[in-house]
Amino acid sequence: MSAFIHLAHIVVIGGLFLYVGMNRNAIPLWLYPILLGTGVVIWFYHVYKAYLKYAADKNPWVNLIHIVYVAPILIYIGYNRNETPRYIYEILLMLGFATIGYHGLYVVSPSS
Repeated sequence: MSAFIHLAHIVVIGGLFLYVGMNRNAIPLWLYPILLGTGVVIWFYHVYKAYLKYAADKNPWVNLIHIVYVAPILIYIGYNRNETPRYIYEILLMLGFATIGYHGLYVVSPSS
């Protein structure tokens, strides 16, 4: 299961973030509601998971990254559409590279 999550983040999430970040002036209109909805789902899911980890005395740092950075950026882009400032797209682009690098590390070296 873990390998599937890493590969999905590399291919789907990393690819989506790079596509949106690099094509900020040519994003199809149908993609904005998907970004907005995905951001909302990610936020609620990771708030719930962070709560469970915190209650179990585990470190929810991955969940907090999704709550504080990933979900708000997706929601912001999805809501503001073409009015989104360029720097937000560049942050999403950086998150795309970070996603591919972080999850790629676990695909190349699964014991880490």
